[in-house]
Amino acid sequence: MRKFLVVLDDTRECLNAMRYAALRAAHTGGGVIIVAVIPPEEFQHWIGVGDIMRAEARDRIESHFEVFAKWMRDKQCVNPELVIREGEPVAEILDVVSRDPQIGVLVLGAGTDKSGPGPLVTQMSRNSGSLPCPLTVVPGDMSKERLESIT
Repeated sequence: MRKFLVVLDDTRECLNAMRYAALRAAHTGGGVIIVAVIPPEEFQHWIGVGDIMRAEARDRIESHFEVFAKWMRDKQCVNPELVIREGEPVAEILDVVSRDPQIGVLVLGAGTDKSGPGPLVTQMSRNSGSLPCPLTVVPGDMSKERLESIT
C-alpha cells in the first residue's frame, strides 16, 4: 500500500496538506502517515522543566492529530498513523521517509506570506533530487473545492 507522508505543524497551510494527503489516499486506496517533529530547542531548560514541556508538546500534537484523524476516518475512510519525532525537522522527516519503503509521496503545504513557502518547503525542495519518493507541495491558499477537484 502506498502511503502519503504529511507534516503536522502549527502552520495554516498544514490544513491543505492534510486534506490533499487524505483525499489522494482515499481515491487511490492508500494510507496516510502524519509526522510531527518537536524541535530540540523547545527543551533547552532544566531537566524537569524540559520533561514537562516535552510531555505538553506531545499532548498538543496528539490533540491536533485526533482532529485530523477523526475527519480522515469519518469523511475519507482513511485511518492515519501518527509518528512523533524529536530533533531537527528536515533530518527527522528524511529519516521517516528513508525507513518506510511504503511511503510513496511526501506532502507539504506551502505558506502564502511574503517570506516565501516556508523553511520546511524550502529545505525539502533543496533535497528533492535525492528523496526516495516524490515531493508534492500544496499551495496554502488553494480552496477546499479546488483540492477536491484535483485529487
